[in-house]
Amino acid sequence: MNEKSRILYVEDDETLSFVTKDNLELHGYEVVHCLDGEQAVAAFFEGQFDLCILDVMLPKMDGFSVAEKIRSTDPNVPILFLTAKSMKEDRIHGLKLGADDYITKPFSIEELILKIEVFLRRKYVSVSINDIYKIGAYSFDYRNLTLSINNEPRNLTQKEADLLKMLLDHKNNVVKRSLILEKLWGEDDYFLGRSMDVFISRLRKYLAGDPGIKLDNIHGVGFKLVVEE
Repeated sequence: MNEKSRILYVEDDETLSFVTKDNLELHGYEVVHCLDGEQAVAAFFEGQFDLCILDVMLPKMDGFSVAEKIRSTDPNVPILFLTAKSMKEDRIHGLKLGADDYITKPFSIEELILKIEVFLRRKYVSVSINDIYKIGAYSFDYRNLTLSINNEPRNLTQKEADLLKMLLDHKNNVVKRSLILEKLWGEDDYFLGRSMDVFISRLRKYLAGDPGIKLDNIHGVGFKLVVEE
């Protein structure tokens, strides 16, 4: 699945990055490694990538700034942040900037590979007519990651699209928090739940153009996407 996948990996710890890059290449990925933020931005604009792995603390330009520059031109490429365990707010900040997920240091190569495969697997999903949804005044094209109203499309990240699709598949019914976390984030964890809340808030904002659509928080249980027919 991953023989064509190209990863931009930005990490200034030379020992960690050598080991990680070597393991990713052993799993069949093509990896472009950068040691600082400025080098990463230049590399991104020179080539095409299937996924970006960004450390938060970088010389010359931090990971958040790199992510903003990437998102300004490519709203769809998955971005995975590397954060220190003690920097919980970094994770939330990164997600608000448009990151798709994060992984905390120290991490295992197996954990990193699993997260990478979750994102890259989407490239190989077959096309289906069910990839296009009608949500009130909106049209949601899951395959192309767009949400449109009045013929004006908004680009979604893969994680945003996955979450919206899951809520739509259970339209007008409660979807449990634990189910969303296990299916889309890999485990039911408090801090992953905080991340999910950021994505829910984003979707609520995106859907605000149609008053007939509500994304309700069922306290302590989950979420319900209510669409007036």
